[in-house]
Amino acid sequence: MKKQNKFLYYGKKLLVLLLSVLVLSVAVFYVSRLAPGDPLVSYYGDRVEKMSPEERAWAESRLGLDAPVYVQYLRWAQNALRGDFGISYKYKMAVSDVISGRVGNTLLLGGIGFVLIFALSLLLGILCAWYEDRPLDRIICKVGTVTSCIPEFWMSLVLILLLAIELRWLPSSGAYSVGNQHDLADRALHLIMPIIVVVLGHLWYYAYMVRNRILEEVRADYVLLAKSEGQTRRAVMFRHCLRNAFPTYLSIMAISVPHVLGGTYVVEMVFSYPGLGTLAYESARYQDYNLLMLLSLMSGVLVIVCSILAQIINEQIDPRFRAEQAIETSEVTGL
Repeated sequence: MKKQNKFLYYGKKLLVLLLSVLVLSVAVFYVSRLAPGDPLVSYYGDRVEKMSPEERAWAESRLGLDAPVYVQYLRWAQNALRGDFGISYKYKMAVSDVISGRVGNTLLLGGIGFVLIFALSLLLGILCAWYEDRPLDRIICKVGTVTSCIPEFWMSLVLILLLAIELRWLPSSGAYSVGNQHDLADRALHLIMPIIVVVLGHLWYYAYMVRNRILEEVRADYVLLAKSEGQTRRAVMFRHCLRNAFPTYLSIMAISVPHVLGGTYVVEMVFSYPGLGTLAYESARYQDYNLLMLLSLMSGVLVIVCSILAQIINEQIDPRFRAEQAIETSEVTGL
C-alpha cells in the first residue's frame, strides 16, 4: 500500500515536471520567433544585406528557418531528444559546447552567493530573534530593509565606481585578467564585487523570513512548558525553536533558487561576467534561437525542480499536507 502510494505520489510529480518543460519549450520557441530582428544577421553578419532573394532563401533553408514554426519546433524537439540542440548562430558551434564553457562561472558565482546568503541569513535570523525588539534587532531590520530595496544593477554600478574606478582596489569586469585564466587569486578578486551584490541583494529578504519563523516557535505553547521545567533560554532556542524551524528553512532554500539565479544573471550582465546570464542576453539580442532554447530550458528545469522539491519538503514536514496527500491518493486508488 505504501509503495503504491509513493509510486503515485512521485509519478504525479514527474508528470508535472515533464508537462511544465513541454509548455516552457513551446512558449519559448514561439515567443522567441515573434521578437523583432533577423536571425540570419547573427549567423552571416553584414553579408545578409548583400544577399539576393535566392541566396537568402538558401540561407534560411540551411538553418531550417524556411519551414512553418510548428514544423521547426517538431524538428528541434526530435533532435533535442537525441541530445542534439543545434548550433549557435553567433558562435558557429554546438550550443552545448558554448554553454559548457560558461556554466562553470555561473555555478561558481551563484553557488558561493547561495551558500553565503543562507549561512548569513540563518545567523542574522537567530541574532534578531534573540534580541527581538531591542536596539540591535531594530538596527539590523532597518539596514536590511534599505539594502533589500536597492536594485542590484544600481548597487553594482556604485561598487564599480567606488572600488574599481576611484579606489582601484578591485577589477571592474570579467572573470579574470587577460592571460590569467588559471590564476585562482585573480579569479577570486574578480568575484568579490559580484558576490557582494548577489548576497546583499537577497540576504535580508531571507534573514527576515528566518527571524519571523523562529519567533513563531518562540511564542508557541511548548516553549512555556520547557521554561516551566527549568530549561534555559539558550536551550529552548537552540534545542527546540531552531530545530523546529529548520525544515521550513530548508524549504525556503529550495524556493529561493529562482530568485538567486535571476539576481546572478543580472549581476553577470552588469559586471560583464562570462556566465549563463550574459549568454542569455546575447542569445535574445541576436536571435540565437538554439542557444536561447537550451538556456531557457536549463533555467526553467532548475526552477521547476526546486519548486517541486520545496513542495515535497513541505508535504513531508507538515501533517496537514500529508493528510491531503493521503486523501488524494486514496481517491485515485479507490482504497
